[in-house]
Amino acid sequence: MRSASTVDELRKTRLSFDGTVGFVPTMGYLHEGHLALIRRARDECDHVVVSIFVNPTQFGPKEDLSKYPRDLERDFRLIEPFTDMVWTPTPEIMYPTGYQTWVEVEAMTKPLEGAMRPGHFRGVTTVVAKLFNAVQPHKAYFGQKDAQQVAVIRQMVRDLNFPIEIVVCPTTREPDGLAMSSRNVYLDAEQRKAATVLFRSLSAAKELVEQGERNAEALREKMKEVLAGEPLAEMQYVSCADYDTLEELTEINRKALLSMAVFIGKTRLIDNIVIG
Repeated sequence: MRSASTVDELRKTRLSFDGTVGFVPTMGYLHEGHLALIRRARDECDHVVVSIFVNPTQFGPKEDLSKYPRDLERDFRLIEPFTDMVWTPTPEIMYPTGYQTWVEVEAMTKPLEGAMRPGHFRGVTTVVAKLFNAVQPHKAYFGQKDAQQVAVIRQMVRDLNFPIEIVVCPTTREPDGLAMSSRNVYLDAEQRKAATVLFRSLSAAKELVEQGERNAEALREKMKEVLAGEPLAEMQYVSCADYDTLEELTEINRKALLSMAVFIGKTRLIDNIVIG
């Protein structure tokens, strides 16, 4: 596995690759969910590039940039069996002095995470566009757990004519259903047990759909009801939205996304499932 930090180093190695290139962008502190994406890229592509970059522009002023977990040595060990190159740019490389160009997807970034985290998606789309431009992959791999991010990136790729296939992989979960996340490390034992309420509430709403319920508000109420039963959970939002546009639904008559953001203690967790 080769490593690069500068754009010139990256491009020099990238030009040596023949065949298809799969790309997995990450912010590091990798877990099995990331490794599932990397293994999928390994199975489907001739070469695999992984980036590790904690992107400062997608963090709000009150968010946990300085506390975001980092362990680059461990990350390298985990990905080495599956990766041809790892790129670890610095903020100074990605956003040099005088930087002033941003990529924004408009309507799709306003609800859900966008409403709770103003400016977040401008940082996401800008950094992903820069990563795509530098790596020039044929396929890029993202996890379904970050469902709105996936939808926004798909829209950006269509709008800007990136010649890249976006591959969405299923959410990787712990045995008790908790979606794997780098932020899970912040949970103590009691909070970790309480955090399973996210998947339990999503599953309860999905069960209603399987029983014939088609009223979207009934599904939202079911999710809220389950969340309210966990004293350590503080709901930020629940949603039942169109899978592609993220517009809230009144009736389940097409592919839909059930999603939520919940605080467990001071740790903010998100999760979702697809129905229909």
